[in-house]
Order: sequence, then structure tokens, then C-alpha cells
Amino acid sequence: MGVGGSLFEIVAAINVELALFAAIGFLIGGIDDLLIDLFWFGSRLRRSRLDLDHPLEEAGPPDECPLAIFVPAWDEAAVIGAMLAETLRRFSDRDYRLYVGCYPNDPATLAVIEPIAASDSRLCIATCESAGPTTKADCLNAIWRTMRADEAADAMTFRAIILHDAEDVVHPAELRLFRRFIGDHALIQLPVRPMIDRASPWMAGHYCDEFAEAHGKNLVVRQMLGAGLPSAGVGCAISRAMLGAIADERGGAPFDEASLTEDYELGLR
Repeated sequence: MGVGGSLFEIVAAINVELALFAAIGFLIGGIDDLLIDLFWFGSRLRRSRLDLDHPLEEAGPPDECPLAIFVPAWDEAAVIGAMLAETLRRFSDRDYRLYVGCYPNDPATLAVIEPIAASDSRLCIATCESAGPTTKADCLNAIWRTMRADEAADAMTFRAIILHDAEDVVHPAELRLFRRFIGDHALIQLPVRPMIDRASPWMAGHYCDEFAEAHGKNLVVRQMLGAGLPSAGVGCAISRAMLGAIADERGGAPFDEASLTEDYELGLR
């Protein structure tokens, strides 16, 4: 047999081994998905009394539980105005502050936010020290510093920090749910439902499938098993005490500015 034949046999053998490893990987992943499905179906059959199963109407009325909402914004002039106006309308109570993180070199976004902040004391602007864009974590840390200054000036402490993005559509009962459960949990993640964009069915469909799987099933199973809950970076509340403890460990900044996914990974810490 020539050199060509020997090389062919070697390549064929390597191909078989790689296919075997790939098959084992798919098998392990399939078993993992199957176990999650079985746990989820089991919880549905037993009607487990998970926090996420509580009817919305059972959430108690707002109490003395001040909340801080963080919204980082860079080049969001096209959407931030409508988002803030709708959020302030839907969150009708007064026991919260909505902090928007902006950049000094983003005048378009500031021009949209400043008139709203001037007309509603619940909205506060936190200006980043650095010119944008920077990481989302850097902007969140700037908001954190502004919030801490407000706490010191007003001699008060917020109960929880809520994360949202500039294009989010909030649920009117969101704050009531956070107030009810934040005393028992360091992090609360609400299910996120992507808005369907008919003009982009492939992209919108991907996001809808991804969040339906992750938030409709995986997060429920993780909570049932006592595993860590990854944050979606939006629609989540983090205990002020917990975030403060993380900030103390990191020299005063709770979010890792070197990470592009810090707000997602924070729930696993």
C-alpha cells in the first residue's frame, strides 16, 4: 500500500474517532435536555408551589420598600423617550427611582432624557465619567455611584436594584412582585417575552424560542433544584444588601467592567 493509501486510512480513523466524540457529546447534551424536561413535566404534574406559580393578583400592595431601577443608555435617543414615559406611567407609585446612565458625548440621548427628568422627580440621570461607548458594566457602576450618593444625601437605603434596558416594555405589576419576594431571595428574574417583529421573522423567532425555553422551563427547573439562576440582564431585581456585599469585595464597583456579560453572570455568583 502506498503512502496515499496510508494517509487515507489515518484520516478515516481520525474521522471515526471525531464522529464518536461528537456523538457522545450530543448524547450527553440530549440526556441533559431530557432530564430538564422530565423535571419540568414532573413539577407541572405535582403543581409544585414555586414562587413563579403564585397568581399575579396575590402580590401585595406597595409598602415601604424603595426600589432603584437601573437603565444604562448609549446612543438610545430613538427609543429611550418612549420607554421612560411608558415606564413612569405604568409604575404609578412613588416609592422608586429610575436611574438612567448616560455619557457626556451622547448629547442626543441626553436631550431626550433631560426634559422627562425635569418633569418627574422619580427619574434621575447618572452621567458616566468616561466618554462612551464603554461596557454596560461600566455604565451600571456609574449609576451605582449616583445611587449611593442619593442614599447618603437622603439618609435612606434602597431595598433592591432592578435592571432594565432602554428598549424594554415593563409590566405594571413588576414592582409589586419584586417587593413581595425580595425579602426571601437575593435575586428575582421575571420571565422575559421578546416582542415579535413581523419584519424579521427569523431573528424574532429565534429570540422567542430561546426565551421560551430558558425562562419558561430551564429557570423553573433550576429554581426547583436550588441551582443558581443566570440573570437575563433585564426584568430582574437584585437585593441591595447582596449587591452591596459584591461591591465591597470589588473595591466599590459591583459590576465587572472588563466583562461584556457581567449583568448576565451576576445571578450565578
